[in-house]
Amino acid sequence: MGAIGLGLLSSLFWGTGDFLGGLVSRQLGAKRSIFFIEVIGLILLLILFAIFPEPFFGWKNFFTALVAGSIGTIGLIVLYHAMSVGLMSVAAPVSALLAAVLPVLVSISTEGIPGPLALAGFFLAFLSVWFISQDGEKGFHLGRLSDLKWPFIAGFGFGMYFILIHSASSEAILWPLITGRIGGSTVIILILLFTRTGLRIPERKPWPLIAGNASFDVLGNTFFIFAGQIGRLDIATIMSSLYPLATVGLAGFILKEKLNKRQWLGIAFAIISIVLLTIYSNPA
Repeated sequence: MGAIGLGLLSSLFWGTGDFLGGLVSRQLGAKRSIFFIEVIGLILLLILFAIFPEPFFGWKNFFTALVAGSIGTIGLIVLYHAMSVGLMSVAAPVSALLAAVLPVLVSISTEGIPGPLALAGFFLAFLSVWFISQDGEKGFHLGRLSDLKWPFIAGFGFGMYFILIHSASSEAILWPLITGRIGGSTVIILILLFTRTGLRIPERKPWPLIAGNASFDVLGNTFFIFAGQIGRLDIATIMSSLYPLATVGLAGFILKEKLNKRQWLGIAFAIISIVLLTIYSNPA
């Protein structure tokens, strides 16, 4: 399976995890949800490491992965904040697009500009993420320029996570994932202590949702690393960034939320993008 297929698997798992994470957040709140997801994900990775041990991947990669996990968690917290104080139809697509653009720029600077088919696929994928993330009939509406502040910070955090975890995982998989989780867990614990947020679980215990979210997030990260190891960073990132497609699809199938015209258009753009990138990566 090539970088496109692995990236799509990553987007499927990340999107499913985000769907479950949204359900968990309704019960626990954002910070508590992120804490349990980080910690349980770390436990799962340590179990995998006990079964499939890897040689240490070097201190430079260790600190790179540590920073990656910390920045990624900060980006997630900022995104939740952006959606709580502003418009979700602004926060979601803006942060997702910036998260994809940064690794693409880095990949182009290090690996060269891809062919016209790939560039067209990138453009359609960006449009796909934008339209799929529109959850209201009115679509994107920017009331104030300040509405972009928090989404930009969140997107920058996600983009830097993609770049740094890719850099740290050239010769390992579990080590960078575990180290990233340590960094992310440390950040969320410090935030919980600073904000004096308790960890009380409601009577309706959401442990299955938390475990599912953590598992899918680990799988999403794993397949993103695989995609980046065997292919270009930009293609791996673009395909992985289609995760809103899975989230929106599950919301429609399980919660019976209807897709609007913009979201259907985004799905069409995603399909065309995948076809173009597949042709680019596998020329006749």
